[in-house]
Amino acid sequence: MRGDDDRSTASRRAVVAAIGGLGLGAGCLGSDDRVQILSAGSLAVVLEDHVGPAFEEETGIAYEGEYHGANAVMRMVEDGSKHPDVVISADVELLRDRLYPDHADWDVEFAANEVGIAYTPETEPGARLEDGDPWYDVLEDADEGELAISDPDLDPLGYRAVHLFELAEREYGLDGFRDAMVERAYHEPNEPQLLSGIEAGNRACAVAYRNMAVDHDVPFLELPDAYNFGTPEYADRYAEASYTTDEGYETKGSPTVYNATVRRDADRAEVGQQFLSFLLENRTLLEEQGLRRGESLPRAHGELPEGIEP
Repeated sequence: MRGDDDRSTASRRAVVAAIGGLGLGAGCLGSDDRVQILSAGSLAVVLEDHVGPAFEEETGIAYEGEYHGANAVMRMVEDGSKHPDVVISADVELLRDRLYPDHADWDVEFAANEVGIAYTPETEPGARLEDGDPWYDVLEDADEGELAISDPDLDPLGYRAVHLFELAEREYGLDGFRDAMVERAYHEPNEPQLLSGIEAGNRACAVAYRNMAVDHDVPFLELPDAYNFGTPEYADRYAEASYTTDEGYETKGSPTVYNATVRRDADRAEVGQQFLSFLLENRTLLEEQGLRRGESLPRAHGELPEGIEP
């Protein structure tokens, strides 16, 4: 039986998705005793519904989160339109390429994810995925708009979908598969809303992260390690795929790892460091939401401030 807590969580998720599209902060608490987070959209639910409230309860510091595709996050920091304390990316190299050295000189990798296909079994493509048909055949047969991907020019999940299509084209001899999938898929510009079409019955499937399927309680088709961008041993294979964004940023396939930093000119740098310490110490908050924290994580890059222990 779904009680008031479930309805409250669902309502909060809807608010997160809506404000993500509007580019507004989730907290708006109006207190100096707060931490402001600008994060990759795939972590919207885990941060807003789980990590943020737990941090507030333990520290008494208000949590304010804003969520967009990681490319958009970096651009907001670069152009000065946003001034977060903590920046979180879904692609470690993206953060380092875009924010070092002007806005940061260290970061910490804290969680990993994997790419798969979220779907609804009530549709023909979803039913075929449920029955075990090859995923690439199902996507190739899907009608225009039945498949959703995040916008590859705005965030890593989008360009990882393109990388996935490229690897599949090469492996299975699917001539033109990559370009056909990119053209046929609906490009969701607001990453936190990627699965809303599946929940509403408007989309059949979407290339998504595992934790997003957990967040929204929708079926998730796991892909082989060679294609899921979740296995470090396949890093060289992932790197065979590439995509260049409309800003001219060339991406290479890579394992899905999240990293975070405190912005060099943050108004509340000490509070930002306190939040990162909390994030690193409370691994179960991430693992329970479908993220990975293997033996190699967390991992430091650069010289971390005193008090942040990976």
